[in-house]
Amino acid sequence: MKTNKVSTSLLVMASLCSGTVAAQEFTQEQIDAIVARAVDKALSERQAKLDAALNQKADIINEPESAAQSPDMAIPFGVKFTGYARYGAQFQGGDQKFVGVDGSYNGASAIGRLGNEGNGGEFQLSKAFRGDNGAVWDVNVMIDHWGDEVNLKKAYAGVTNVLASNPGAYIWAGRDFHQRPQQGINDYFWMNHDGQGAGIKDFDLGGVKFDLATVAAVESCSPEVMEDEANPSRITCTGGSGTGDKGNYALTSKIHGMKVGPLDFEIYANYGFDSKAIESDERTKAWQGAVVLSHTGEKSVNKVIARYSDNSDNSVYSKTDELKTVYASFEGAYKFTPQTQVEYLLAFHDYDNSADSTDNRKNYGAIVRPMYWWNDVHSTWLEAGYQRVDYDMGGDNHGWKLTLSQNMTIAMGPEFRPMLRFYVTGGDVDNRRTARVNGTDTDTQLDSFNVGGMFEAWF
Repeated sequence: MKTNKVSTSLLVMASLCSGTVAAQEFTQEQIDAIVARAVDKALSERQAKLDAALNQKADIINEPESAAQSPDMAIPFGVKFTGYARYGAQFQGGDQKFVGVDGSYNGASAIGRLGNEGNGGEFQLSKAFRGDNGAVWDVNVMIDHWGDEVNLKKAYAGVTNVLASNPGAYIWAGRDFHQRPQQGINDYFWMNHDGQGAGIKDFDLGGVKFDLATVAAVESCSPEVMEDEANPSRITCTGGSGTGDKGNYALTSKIHGMKVGPLDFEIYANYGFDSKAIESDERTKAWQGAVVLSHTGEKSVNKVIARYSDNSDNSVYSKTDELKTVYASFEGAYKFTPQTQVEYLLAFHDYDNSADSTDNRKNYGAIVRPMYWWNDVHSTWLEAGYQRVDYDMGGDNHGWKLTLSQNMTIAMGPEFRPMLRFYVTGGDVDNRRTARVNGTDTDTQLDSFNVGGMFEAWF
């Protein structure tokens, strides 16, 4: 049989792939077989990493980015660059660029965020250190870009493995994203206490974890032009966040890591108060509590959230006398096959101010997002959303949205990014109550038809 000669370098690589270095000559059929085995091995290892990431049973509903981190991507020490961003262009062909119902508890995203969100990003650098005593420290800095200004959103340091009785407890101080549990499909922070302060996380209370912190809202400014020409810029400030405290404070707490049968159980309790930086007649107090029940199965993740707030809504920083709000939702995801999955959410929000009932209303919302993957790169998603805002005075507003999106992503699954997304969005909103309040003769009906393309990435 005629043999084909190969170069020495190819022989070495082929020999390594096949696990032997004894042969010096190969037939073409043998070379093809060796290459095929090498390719199969590489694909198998890649799939094993993806399977390991998915089998972590991470919370893909609230923190999808955590589910896509395989162990070989971890950087325990040194500098780590992480973030989230989405940028693109969207052509507005109707009355609204982003489909939203007036009075919504969460703007346009409450009717569904796919093909219905603007641009921006958050970019973070972290540096970790290990002391000679075994304590592990980290310093973190983040900037964000969600408007005209670039703001400093994080600047904090923390340490773990420093308490002998609680080595897993994390003690921190500085400015951070704080207690901001988020829902993905409607992009809602049903609590949000970003600010600067200090606290402790994951303090072990005999198998149950406890978080406690005191944080302050960050002061901000609105640029104004001064008449004083001695100031060359004549601008009071450039806008965005300052460095000091605004005067609104929150004592936050969370108990987590609990099990109630097959369910994971969390409890939140927060108290809001003001310092003397706030005028005495404007100082007030607020509190809120919430419970979360979730269940992760072989093919599904489901979660129930119930929150009650007194004198506040989703943050005890912002206070309104006699205001009481309730938020409740059921959300989840179900995997029919690795290629066919669906995400869904039902939400209810009640806004009730006994001192001023003109804006009292109830929100009802539903979103469903079926997804199909043609392979590990290409997928098609369809998102349908409906929302009704029923006012106590003046009628109601309602609307619907439908988005079809063709995507390219790094791997198969809703939790994987980066993603390139090309979409078309249609919708209709009828703001009847808004029309009556504004004194117009006809209802305010807004049609939408938008086409866009963007990338989304978390890393």
